Amino acid sequence: MSPRASWDAALDLGASPDDRLVFRGEQPASVGTSVPLPTDLPPALLAALARTGIASLWAHQAEAIALARTGHHIGITSGTASGKTLAYTVPVLDTLLRERHARVLYLSPTKALAQDQARRLHALGLGRALRVALVDGDTDTAARRRARSEANFVLTNPDMVHIGICPHHQRWDEWLAGLAAIVIDEAHVYRGVFGSHVAHVIRRLRRCAALYGASPQLLLASATVGNPQEAFSALTGVDVTIVDDDGAPSPGRDVALWNPTLLDEATGRRASRLHEAVLLVAQLVLDGQRVICFAPGRQLVELILRGVRDELSRRAPVLAERVEPYRAGYPPEVRRQLERRLAGGDLRAVITTNALELGIDIGDLDCAVVVGFPGSVAALRQEWGRAGRRQRGLGVLVLGDDALDQWFARNPQALLERPVEAIALDPHNPEIRIAHLACAAAEAAVSPRDESILGVHLAEDVEAMVELNPNDFTLTPAGLIWTGPDDPASRVSLRSSSAEVVTIVDAESGRVLGDVEQDRAPRSVHPGAVHLNLGERYLVSSLNLTEGTALVEPFRGDWFTVPRSDSSVALDAPVAEDWLGNWRCHLGEAEVATRVTGFQRRRTDDLSVIDSRTLDLPERRYRSAALWITRPPTSDEPTLGGLHAIEHLLAAALPLVVPCDAGDIAGLSTVLHPDTTAATIVLHETRPGGAGIVRAAFPALTRLAWAARSIVAGCPCEAGCPACIQSFACPSLNEPLDKQQALVLLAELVPRPSR
Repeated sequence: MSPRASWDAALDLGASPDDRLVFRGEQPASVGTSVPLPTDLPPALLAALARTGIASLWAHQAEAIALARTGHHIGITSGTASGKTLAYTVPVLDTLLRERHARVLYLSPTKALAQDQARRLHALGLGRALRVALVDGDTDTAARRRARSEANFVLTNPDMVHIGICPHHQRWDEWLAGLAAIVIDEAHVYRGVFGSHVAHVIRRLRRCAALYGASPQLLLASATVGNPQEAFSALTGVDVTIVDDDGAPSPGRDVALWNPTLLDEATGRRASRLHEAVLLVAQLVLDGQRVICFAPGRQLVELILRGVRDELSRRAPVLAERVEPYRAGYPPEVRRQLERRLAGGDLRAVITTNALELGIDIGDLDCAVVVGFPGSVAALRQEWGRAGRRQRGLGVLVLGDDALDQWFARNPQALLERPVEAIALDPHNPEIRIAHLACAAAEAAVSPRDESILGVHLAEDVEAMVELNPNDFTLTPAGLIWTGPDDPASRVSLRSSSAEVVTIVDAESGRVLGDVEQDRAPRSVHPGAVHLNLGERYLVSSLNLTEGTALVEPFRGDWFTVPRSDSSVALDAPVAEDWLGNWRCHLGEAEVATRVTGFQRRRTDDLSVIDSRTLDLPERRYRSAALWITRPPTSDEPTLGGLHAIEHLLAAALPLVVPCDAGDIAGLSTVLHPDTTAATIVLHETRPGGAGIVRAAFPALTRLAWAARSIVAGCPCEAGCPACIQSFACPSLNEPLDKQQALVLLAELVPRPSR
């Protein structure tokens, strides 16, 4: 049976009678370009490669290795399963085998990927010449001490460098003195707020190495990105040479877009994408396929898991227990067990967040089902690429009923032919930069000589720091030093605007179920919220933000919850302005105040509203980057519904311009904003200081407005629906909205082209 035939039955489910399968195509196979291994590699390395079956290189691997061996900082951006690991492993092992005192640090965005790389290194069988150690949050003090004294290849993550290595560099002095290379794997992950933080962590690490006379080489590996030179140089603070050809063979892939059944033409309501994903994954498992299903968020992972298990329990009970979830927030031992079962072939399907999007070896999977457009073409390709790595695979995108997904349903080629997006990160974010400068001042006195590595404007930044916390800093002849009562690194969370998390606890058993960022807790674990964990549902009974705990109890209801919030946005003077049609657009900063005020209960079967309930939770205030457009006053003032609809459309179209995740951007619409004295639409970032998203979007506002107009003009509904102007994430629950007014106003932003 051909690979295609083995998943035809599942795809045929969507071919009739309602044409849910809106597109089926193929990505052709390709033949690789092979070149010999360099003959001047150390004999021990050549023997180790031979033991693992490597007798030659693909062309891009050979190019990257040659550049690295001559001292270049390199960035390798090739497709999934193209051998990027070998391209950086060979040059660093070459260095370790030739230089007895050399050391290598490997940075991974996840613990799972670091552990997977450790297994691969051990498999080379180089003995004492390659002394590998894992150092992460699960590593005890004794193991860390052994790593410093014995290991020449340490695998870790940015969080550990941030809180465990740089603040304690004196303990790592001999190790850092020999630091020859820093490997940054899956570098495309470092974007947005996380990437902006990690950019400073890498600069601090380079500075700590410089204190002991080392100047390490930077080796980056990444999925394809639209701006690798710019992004990787911003991430590392050095000039990076890019290797972007891909000489590896590819087995090819079938791809399909699956659009849930339209249930109501008037409202645009479609069948649940979760229900469609459940049926598709279950059928693929029944047909003997090994499946990975990506869902956007923890709750959706749990809902799909329950659905697939229920479906298989009815049709093939023996398979139901071979489907498991995987996401962040599970205890480490649970994640390690799932990884072993998946790689070993015991699991037939795994339902996951993007936690398994990265290059960890999870065995030979056949099909990748992605639920909802994941925010960028790069992420979609990466997730599809987790299946079919050794033989032809299948990639399916189950579209949601939101505006962007439905635009792709009407224009599938626009999705499949789109170039990979540019990465947005902003090391100049003032809050992030100042926070890490404080960390650097605690590590060693900061003086003008550090500007080139740390990437700071010392005079201005020092003044801002001392003004902000005058008791925490002292200016000495050697430079600025930290004299505060604690370690500033402990205050800085790399992945969120808050260093604190809320622990989710089962009130009946006292068992810890997981955690959630404190900033996100009011929306996700407020009192009365339905919380899902490992396929089980819980009702939140209480949330204590001061103590950082949310108590939950088992729940058997047939409804879920959607939070409602209010916000206000105070706008600063713009730093850039331009025209968008006859509207004025602005870029600058804003002070945001937001509060979760209540929630709706909705039925799980038809999403209908049961009731609305109020909440009394504390307000959150922060400053962030924003862009806003204003309409000059006229005799026909716009309605709030029209402005609100355009706000939704611009936010929906934003991933077409710059990659961003759900929750990265929020909006506000008003017929009269007090700071502009005009009708105003605001898009602002939801993290303090921003991450470069709106800054990257500002020069592309015309394209953004065209995309917004295309989404709403192409939607066949009359009054507005989830496929155009409604947003499931709307904090005001889509009230009010006016589709016809939005079309009129969009014509002012981007006039219809002449025929």
